[in-house]
Amino acid sequence: MKINPLNNTNLNPYLKQMQKQDNVKNTQQPQDKLEISNQAKKLQDGNEIVEARQEKVKELKQQVENGDYQIDPKKTAEKMIEFWNNRRV
Repeated sequence: MKINPLNNTNLNPYLKQMQKQDNVKNTQQPQDKLEISNQAKKLQDGNEIVEARQEKVKELKQQVENGDYQIDPKKTAEKMIEFWNNRRV
């Protein structure tokens, strides 16, 4: 009678599973592609509202830095009241 040792290194029960995982990793997956139309590119580039807003912010920053920016408290209060009155349902 032949007795094999318990620690048989030639036996790996997970070898087939590991090979399948390697095969899946080696296959190339199709990559996603994104195409932007010319019209969408034009819309992104030249938005007049964004440019005007950036110009306004730039002017306000300069006024604040120079100390020329003045706040009208009455106008601010009127705008706050108008805002809260319009929010009520």
